[in-house]
Amino acid sequence: MTGETYLTAAEVTKSYGDVTAVSEVSLDIPSNAVTGFIGPNGSGKTTLLRMLLGVERPTSGTISYSGPDAERQLGYLPQRPTFRPGFSVRETAGFYADLVDDDPDRLLERVGLEEVASRPVSGLSGGMTRLLGIAQALAGDPPIVMLDEPASGLDPAMSRLIFDIVESIADAGRAVVLCSHELPLVEQTADRLVVLESGRLVRTGSVASLREQTGGPLHETFTALLEQDRATVAAPGGEEP
Repeated sequence: MTGETYLTAAEVTKSYGDVTAVSEVSLDIPSNAVTGFIGPNGSGKTTLLRMLLGVERPTSGTISYSGPDAERQLGYLPQRPTFRPGFSVRETAGFYADLVDDDPDRLLERVGLEEVASRPVSGLSGGMTRLLGIAQALAGDPPIVMLDEPASGLDPAMSRLIFDIVESIADAGRAVVLCSHELPLVEQTADRLVVLESGRLVRTGSVASLREQTGGPLHETFTALLEQDRATVAAPGGEEP
């Protein structure tokens, strides 16, 4: 069951010159839930995520935080996390933990990396590097955690492990936002979906409510929603992207 709203975007638009990457998107991010952003490449998922993080400023519209007071309000896992190669896993976790007075061993245990704490980060697999990225995102217990393609390029077992961790983060009461192309895993994990196409908000809702469109798996619903949106835009009098 989703909790109270921690983050709100109201009619947010982001333009780069004549190109509009995100157009008048409004949404709420609730606690105790995983909100999944899905859409084809170039749909505006990462741009929207970066605006919610405060890394990009909206051209227009507003983003407001209404979660609990916290030294660190937002934790973030980029799609390709990188760390200082000369550091060990524990030294890396310690660097981020020290910034917010946290315990690096607790962070490593949270993602199952305590057994490789002495290993240099340069010797980590792609999946372990992603787990270390999640550990740093959790430093300071931020109320909101955002993840950009957390399982991209990983094998099925590691992808499932990462999505299990994502689900447990939300179960602990946090608001979790993730962008992902891994639709079967998103379908199993997300409580709410935000469907984007060409910077437009196509649909939001629970996985179950969106699947009612087709009665089939999420990838069929996703395809149907995009086709409906493209037909609407292409129709006379339809909304221009």
